[in-house]
Amino acid sequence: MLPSNTHDQGWVSVRFLLGLMAVLLVMTTFALIALVSLIMGLPITTPVNRALDALFAVNSVQTSWHITRAAGLTAYMLLWLSTAWGLAVSSKIFEPVLQGTFTYDFHEFLSLLSIGFVVLHVVVLLVDQYLPFSVAAILVPFIAPYRPLWVGIGVIGFYLALLVTVTFYLRARIGMKAFRVLHLASFVSFVFAAVHGLMAGTDSPLAATQLMYAGTTLVIVFLTAYWIMLLFLNKRPHGLVRGTQHTL
Repeated sequence: MLPSNTHDQGWVSVRFLLGLMAVLLVMTTFALIALVSLIMGLPITTPVNRALDALFAVNSVQTSWHITRAAGLTAYMLLWLSTAWGLAVSSKIFEPVLQGTFTYDFHEFLSLLSIGFVVLHVVVLLVDQYLPFSVAAILVPFIAPYRPLWVGIGVIGFYLALLVTVTFYLRARIGMKAFRVLHLASFVSFVFAAVHGLMAGTDSPLAATQLMYAGTTLVIVFLTAYWIMLLFLNKRPHGLVRGTQHTL
């Protein structure tokens, strides 16, 4: 059943607020990066620079490395959660507990948030003092100076995640069939992100990081198998969630 007009208005307002929050987060991230880049370019004798360097070590070659590592791992976890959440929404796992509109909006917000942290992850590489990346190395797959194959796979994964996120706002124009087909790219995006992180990430040798990749992958495999089983048994009505128009 499609929602009423009143419900639609509330649904649109919630989606608008979540999208606005994500945009503000990305803008704030860029502003912080610009500020840090400016400070790092100032002489060490500048009082503000000395104070911030004492607090945050902004002039250390380790600073940008820590930031990009943290942002990359956070982006991966958000992408995983978005993918897992989308599978759960499509399988109606949340239906007895949470309203379909909320679960759909939260899924969209997670996608936007993951894009924001990916942007932070790659932009910091531009100002990295140890191994700076060029704009071309970040945007063009397989030409990066560091592990080009695995970094290139990560770039492609980001483009696919961006494509899937954009389709949230193009459903009315491209149609639900095309939306559902394009949304399948989220599976490839997650796999590419996992491979990129595991093969290119400097934290990959750590047991905790390997457990994270193994655990998140197993969750996606389980939810995907469950979703395919429901499709095979024809127990869900074309992937539609009550009150929404979403499917994975």
